[in-house]
Amino acid sequence: MRLHELKPGKGSSKKGKRIGRGIGSGLGKTSGRGQKGQLSRSGGGKGTSFEGGQTPLQRRLPKLPGFKNRFKKVFFIVNVERLNVFDGKEDVTPKTLIEKGLIKSDRYPVKILGKGIIEKKLNVSAHYFTGSAKEKIEAAGGKTEVIT
Repeated sequence: MRLHELKPGKGSSKKGKRIGRGIGSGLGKTSGRGQKGQLSRSGGGKGTSFEGGQTPLQRRLPKLPGFKNRFKKVFFIVNVERLNVFDGKEDVTPKTLIEKGLIKSDRYPVKILGKGIIEKKLNVSAHYFTGSAKEKIEAAGGKTEVIT
């Protein structure tokens, strides 16, 4: 076998349609498009979004206002008042917050907010604290530690 003798296997390739090449070709005159009508014209036919005359999907859906910030920082938020479920003996960390059911997972950083009153002396470790949360924890005799 030589390079010039290579050819496709029997039945594996088919000759293309020769459209508009005379009556004898079987696809002459109207080129397989039938007589008149929308589909016989060049550029004829409906667009891909045409739905038979009903209002297309892209027009039925509302235009959403604003935009979505791809760089938004997401936190798990815990208010100071919710830390009262802890004893004064244990340290408050993201892991212990998950165990008590105050946050769902450690996927996002934890931020402690200052809403409410804290009654216990706690050592709280979190990624972020608001100023009022820090004041309330320290006023109750506890300590705050920022996790990096």
